Amino acid sequence: MRQSEIAGVGHYVPSRVVTNADITELMETTDEWIQERTGIKERRWFEEGKDTTANMGANAARKALEMAGLEPDDVQMIVFATLSPDYFFPGSGVLLQRELGIKAPIPAFDVRNQCSGFVYALSMADQFVKTGMYDTVLVVGSEIHSSGLDISTRGRGVSVIFGDGAGAVVLRPSTREGHGILSTHLHSQGEHAEELIVREPGSNRNKRVEYVVANELEMYPYMNGQNVFKHAVVRFPQVIKEALDQNGMQPTDIDMLIPHQANLRITQYVQQKMGLTDDKIYSNIQRYGNTTAASVPIALSEAVAEGKIKRGDVVCLAAFGSGFTWASALIKW
Repeated sequence: MRQSEIAGVGHYVPSRVVTNADITELMETTDEWIQERTGIKERRWFEEGKDTTANMGANAARKALEMAGLEPDDVQMIVFATLSPDYFFPGSGVLLQRELGIKAPIPAFDVRNQCSGFVYALSMADQFVKTGMYDTVLVVGSEIHSSGLDISTRGRGVSVIFGDGAGAVVLRPSTREGHGILSTHLHSQGEHAEELIVREPGSNRNKRVEYVVANELEMYPYMNGQNVFKHAVVRFPQVIKEALDQNGMQPTDIDMLIPHQANLRITQYVQQKMGLTDDKIYSNIQRYGNTTAASVPIALSEAVAEGKIKRGDVVCLAAFGSGFTWASALIKW
């Protein structure tokens, strides 16, 4: 069975920068409070009338395709990871197809696995390339959080964390023996689903929209931060070790770890647990906040652009989030 490799990467973030100082104008908080708990200094928020989940994904995808030396019409399949689609339905995958001007009736679908969504989507795309069903698969993670947050003192525990952006990769069959995606590992634990959730408007209510309005229910994210943190610091090292064990490697073999940018404290804990030096782990949460499904591909794209990932490097992607779901991918670049 053939292997797939990442032939191109790209990312896009909105031009609107929202600093911690800006946030203090909207709620009772401080720059020190935010940085101490999350590591975040600023994030990007979308501009209405300019940015959409699909067109941000398209901007990232065009850069990935350019790096791969391909055109949009070369894409044979789209896998789009997002928790913030442009519409309740249809999914953003078909909207991305339209944004890129792809006329061929290629398959396009969305993956709803929140923070681990991109790694899940990458794993799915990998299977289609490995089996020979498709040669060129576009994988995108794109999110607009800022329009759905409780921007008030009441909601600060969640709202200071999240930002908007998009990242993309192009998967192609590997032309080099032993290079490409070596393995992927996916897990979930649904008993914790309500620990990080947007509950309303749930489809299991009659006249759901009227119900939410009549009962003045909120449609904001809820997070049990302590419990999420407790599970994340266990699952991250586990799923990284799982990938290394399957491929007969040790943490010292990792040249670059790209973790989901959930919280700088989580990233630092994982770094310490795995015994990685500062040059072997990539963090950009300070600039962008948590962009859920977009965070891993944005960080990957930046690391490549900065020359921190070179041909032959062992790269590990890892994520944990709502569901709970967690995942990893080990790549020989």
